[in-house]
Amino acid sequence: MAAHIATAMKPKNNNSNSNNNSNCCSNGYRSDVSNGSDNNSPSPPPSPPKPRLTPSLSQCRRRLRSKTKSFVRRENLGSGLNFRRNLRYLLLLPLLYISGLLMCVGPFSGFWGYASVPGSVYRSYENFQRLWDDIRFDNSSALQLSSVWKYKRRVKVQKPCPNSTARNHFSMYRTSILESSGSSGYLIVDANGGLNQQRSAICNAVAVAGLLNAILVIPRFELNSVWRDPSQFRDIYDEEHFINNLKGYVNVVRELPEALMERYDQNISNIPNFRVQAWATVNYYLGVVLPILRDQGVIRIAPFANRLTMNVPSHIQLLRCITNYKALKLSPPISSLAEKLVSRMIERSSMTGGKYVSIHLRFEQDMVAFSCCVYDGGEAEKLKMDSFREQEWKGKFKRKDRVIVPALNRIKGKCPLTPVEHRLD
Repeated sequence: MAAHIATAMKPKNNNSNSNNNSNCCSNGYRSDVSNGSDNNSPSPPPSPPKPRLTPSLSQCRRRLRSKTKSFVRRENLGSGLNFRRNLRYLLLLPLLYISGLLMCVGPFSGFWGYASVPGSVYRSYENFQRLWDDIRFDNSSALQLSSVWKYKRRVKVQKPCPNSTARNHFSMYRTSILESSGSSGYLIVDANGGLNQQRSAICNAVAVAGLLNAILVIPRFELNSVWRDPSQFRDIYDEEHFINNLKGYVNVVRELPEALMERYDQNISNIPNFRVQAWATVNYYLGVVLPILRDQGVIRIAPFANRLTMNVPSHIQLLRCITNYKALKLSPPISSLAEKLVSRMIERSSMTGGKYVSIHLRFEQDMVAFSCCVYDGGEAEKLKMDSFREQEWKGKFKRKDRVIVPALNRIKGKCPLTPVEHRLD
C-alpha cells in the first residue's frame, strides 16, 4: 500500500519540480532543490518588461528616403525601357519604308528577284519598235484619222484690243499722276527665259514704260544657259514695226543717248542693275522705282520676265494688248519660214479638210534635269544632268532631306515625255 502510494505520487513531484524550474528560469534566477524536499525560500520579483520604443523622426525620414529612391529607380527603369522601345520603333519604321522603296522601284530590285513596277522604267523605244507596224497601219486608215476629230471644242476667237482714245488718256495720266509732260528717264530691261517668257517680258516692259512715263530702250535678251542662243530682238522681231506701232503710247529708241553712254563707258552693262520683286504692284513702281529713275535719268531692271502684276489699270493693260497683238511682228526670215510651214501643213492635211495636230514637246534640258527622271542615256546622261542641276540650282538636289527616286517619279507621271512617247500617244 505504501509502495503503491509512493509510486503514484512520484509523477506528481516530478511535475512540481518541472514547474518550479520553468518559473525560475523565466525570472532569470536559479532555485536550489535537494533530496526531493521542497525549498520555500522566496524568489526575487520578476523584472519589468522592456518598453516598446516609438521610431524616431530621423528613422522615419530614412525609411521614407529609401522607399522614395527605390520608387524612383523603378520609375526610371520603366521609362528607360519605354524610351528604348519607342526609339527602336522610330528607327525601324524609316528603314522599312526605304527598304520597301528600294525593293519595289529601286536599283536593288534585281537582287531580290522582283520585277520592275509597270511604268517605272523608260522603255518607250522598245515599245515603239514593237508597235511600229500597228502605228503605220493606223495612219494609213482614213477611219482611224477621222476618229481624231470626234470630240470638237469651240474655237476661242481672240478679241481685238479695245479701241479707245489712249493718247488722250495717257496725256491726262501724265498730267494728273506724274505731274510732268516730259519723260522721266530711260528704261532698260533684260528679258530672260525662252521665247514665251521673252515675249511676256517685252509686253510688261512697254506697260512699265507707260506707267512711269519713261522712254523704253529696245529690250535685250539674256543668253540662256540651256539653248545658248545669242539672238537679240532684231533677230526675232521687226524693230521698225515695233517702234512705229507704239508711237503715241510709249516712245521706243534703239540705243541710249551718247551723253548717257559716256557716263557708263559706252557699256550698258555698267549701269547698276535694279532688282525688282516678282509681280511688283503699280504702287511699288510709282513709289520706289520712279524716284530713282528721275534721279538717275536711266534705270536697268534684270531679269524682267514676271516683274509686273496682272492687276493694273485698264490703260496700262491696253499697252500689253497692243504690244502683243500689234507691235510684235516676227522678223522677215522667220515670217518666211513660218509661211512655208503653214502652207505645207495645209497641203498635207488635205485628206482631213485642212485639219492638223500641233504638239509642243517641251522636252528640254532644264525640264529633264529638274524632273530627276532617267532615260536611256546611261552614265553619261546621269553625269550631264547632275552637272546641269548643280550649275542651275546650286545644291538644291543634294539636300539631306531630299530623296530622289526616278522610277517613282515616272510612275507618278512627273517625267517629261520624249518625242517617241508623244508618238505612241
